[in-house]
Amino acid sequence: MSTASTARRFLLDVPDGWDQIDLGGEELTRLRAEALASTDDPRRKAEINDMFRQGREVTRAARRHGALLAAGTATMYPDGLFMAYGMVFAVTTPEGQEMTLPVLSAQLGVSSASGTAPKDRVIASAEVPHVGRVARVTGTEVTRVTADVSVELLTMHTMMPVPGTTEDFLVVTLASPNLPLRNEVYDLFDAVTSTFRFLTEDGVQV
Repeated sequence: MSTASTARRFLLDVPDGWDQIDLGGEELTRLRAEALASTDDPRRKAEINDMFRQGREVTRAARRHGALLAAGTATMYPDGLFMAYGMVFAVTTPEGQEMTLPVLSAQLGVSSASGTAPKDRVIASAEVPHVGRVARVTGTEVTRVTADVSVELLTMHTMMPVPGTTEDFLVVTLASPNLPLRNEVYDLFDAVTSTFRFLTEDGVQV
């Protein structure tokens, strides 16, 4: 990241076991093969294939939108597969606008499959220890995988205003297809986002 302010870099601590996402898809292909080999249950194999299709869509979206950081995990546990993704994007407020909650409402947390906001979307504020009070959007977004197939993702978008500017933000986006784990997933996403901080070129926290 490079801006006119003293904040030239950022750090986000992701959990152990999360790796930088291979945006070309080779790592997801390897992980999918390992997950499929771990079970003989046809239903479980179908669930794994569905979740990895979702994973490919997430990585494609990150690549299309110029993610500054993309990390994630695909981990098999005794009770199933857990997948989650974390991405950071740079955004600039359109000239003549402010990044108010109504503007956020129009720009974030909109399902790509329908172009509408999810019914459970919440726009609120959050306290990030190294940044301060920030805007946050959560909800279950529907993402188009193919022309006929859409998937649901638990999402959290958090706006980090770049110090020294009024129009530049970094958006920390976290997503997971593990809908039954809603509360646990959002607790995890909040903990990850809370580690975000801006740094100077020399690595000093702003």
